[in-house]
Amino acid sequence: MKRSLVLFCNLFPATILLVLLTITRSTSAQLVSSENRILFQVQKLLEYPQALQGWNNWTNFCYLPPSPSLTIVCTNGHVTELTIIGNNTSSHQILSSRFSIDSLFTVMTKFSNLKALSLVSLGLWGPLPSKINRFWSLEVLNISSNFIYGEIPPSISTLKSLKSLVLADNLFNGTVPDFKKLTFLQELNLGGNKLGPYFPSLLGQNLVSLILRNNSLRSQIPLQLIKFDKLQTLDISSNEIFGKIPSFLFSLRSLQYLNLAANQLSGNLSAKTACGSALTFVDISHNLLVGKLPSCIGSMISKGKLLYSGNCFSTRRLNDQQHPYSFCKKEVALAVKPPEKTKKENESRVKLSLLLGIIGGAVGIAAILVLLTVFIVRKSNQERSYRHRDRSVADKFYAGASPGPNTDTRRVPQTMRLSAVGMPPYCNFTSEEIEDATNNFDSTNLIGEGTQGQLYRGWLRDGAVVLVNCVKIKQKGLPHTINQNLEVLPNLRHRHLMSVLGHCVITHQENPQPTSTVFIVFEHISNVSLRDQLTDWRKRDMLKWPQRMAISIGIARGVQFLHTGVAPGIFGNNLKIENILLDDSLNAKVSRYSIPLPSKNTDQNAPNQIGSTNNAEKEDIYQLGVILLEIITGKQIKSSSEIEELKDELEKGSSEAQSVLRSAVDPCLRGTYAYESMRTAVQITINCLSKAASKRPSIEDVLWNLQYSMQVQESWTSSGNLSTKF
Repeated sequence: MKRSLVLFCNLFPATILLVLLTITRSTSAQLVSSENRILFQVQKLLEYPQALQGWNNWTNFCYLPPSPSLTIVCTNGHVTELTIIGNNTSSHQILSSRFSIDSLFTVMTKFSNLKALSLVSLGLWGPLPSKINRFWSLEVLNISSNFIYGEIPPSISTLKSLKSLVLADNLFNGTVPDFKKLTFLQELNLGGNKLGPYFPSLLGQNLVSLILRNNSLRSQIPLQLIKFDKLQTLDISSNEIFGKIPSFLFSLRSLQYLNLAANQLSGNLSAKTACGSALTFVDISHNLLVGKLPSCIGSMISKGKLLYSGNCFSTRRLNDQQHPYSFCKKEVALAVKPPEKTKKENESRVKLSLLLGIIGGAVGIAAILVLLTVFIVRKSNQERSYRHRDRSVADKFYAGASPGPNTDTRRVPQTMRLSAVGMPPYCNFTSEEIEDATNNFDSTNLIGEGTQGQLYRGWLRDGAVVLVNCVKIKQKGLPHTINQNLEVLPNLRHRHLMSVLGHCVITHQENPQPTSTVFIVFEHISNVSLRDQLTDWRKRDMLKWPQRMAISIGIARGVQFLHTGVAPGIFGNNLKIENILLDDSLNAKVSRYSIPLPSKNTDQNAPNQIGSTNNAEKEDIYQLGVILLEIITGKQIKSSSEIEELKDELEKGSSEAQSVLRSAVDPCLRGTYAYESMRTAVQITINCLSKAASKRPSIEDVLWNLQYSMQVQESWTSSGNLSTKF
């Protein structure tokens, strides 16, 4: 009895304390009724996205377990953090015409204590309302991966507590407003928009991360950046920034990551350039830089911390792909600078108005003369049209006769044409040049032989390393039929293909049929395949999830170009992981794809060439799925049964707990991926491997899902979740 009393006396205070803590927590975590109603309004305005399903009047929002797609944090009965990440499956999936972005932010600004707001990939569209300045306490704002357009409202600069602003991957245009008043701002990510042409000049000097990649900036790098001594990450890649790189940029005290790739930066890098002690990665590839690499930058090559291909440096190593000096000199001369601002803009407008008035009168008089001329010209054109009518009808008939569904109507998109920029001009080689390149087809230069002929390594007269594919063909109708097939070769040039640089055809008259030998000259990629990279444990460990996602997207873009970038499309490409090559920047290149030539010794076209059937297109998708499967699991696949086993493991993992999926993916990836990013990639891989060809997605759907997965990953990484640094 005495012992029981002692035990009760010891437990009673702890029990009372626990009860009091539970009551206190419930009181503080119970959301005020007004904000409860606001959340239901947000659910309705966002048109009931998947992340907000299952809410009812008894839902206690403050006790909802956080997930990759929804996080609600409450403090003293008020929402202080709200994260909603959508799961759109199509780049065209935006909210309906009933959606009003103005109404959404009118409602959301009623969260008076909100400190962090993330609305990612929800299909939001419309201009960002200026009333966003009503978020008085906001510290983090992330509305990336939507379809918000127009200019960034200057009212954002009144959010004095803002520390992180992420507006990436939208449709914003115009100039960046004055953010100098945002003295606490540490992260600014405006990548993937249409901002420009001027580089943002009014920024706070406390920035730690500045990302402006993939915009429309057309200016020089501002010298004011020398004052940004806290900057750790600077990414201004994929713009049209020109001029010299200021030498101070490499020696900024805190800078760790510098990406200046894919711009029009030119000139020499100063030999006296010093590198900051914190600098661990530099990408200056695909610019117009010349001369030698400074010693402090050159020393980073061996450590894999410098990317510098696609320039005109005299410092060269094997397979670093530098252009000749004349190329950069010519491109710099063609670079177009934006018009500079003047102090007489108002006066210019007045003069312009006067000039337009004079021109208007002149146009009126000219119009009368034009009308008199039109009749004569029209009659002449009608006669010319009549003379060419038969040939036009024949051209249309030939185009309409292209085999394959809808392939005759495909056009090369502008973005795909730009992917070939920077490559040498297409060349029609002579037989002597081919013989010189291969040392008269010396057997030591023979790399291999397959269904599409022999493959030789060669060297052009300018020293460039190339691959020469030799194909012998016997067919009726030569050389006319061959020439028709060769018309597509100059178009097979893309960043993610082993591109065609030129060709040569030699025809020999043999009885009973002529024989032609076609020599196709390809660019040479460093002999490292994705298979080699994944099977070598040292190289494999370098490929964390962000790198593997970038490689996957590159492969998908290469396949997309083959399917839709040429007319008609090229299908049946026998995609294999050993045929995916990686250059020194780890850019994926699809090689050994189907070459659109007549098959040997037959009157029919090869089955794996342009104009193939829908089945060949879906077979490419299946083979892409196998490659993605190896990228995700890190396992080498040797049989169809292994494909099904790994697919079943991933399918089970994506539908069950996170730990199940974690056990199915490559152990080297642990700690480097966002669960939602991995789950999205896994799901599109499973869809690609569907046994029913009709259920496999199009290459556009595959590419969009991979890009969405990358966006989720970047958002997760920028939030400081990445446990492994690269």
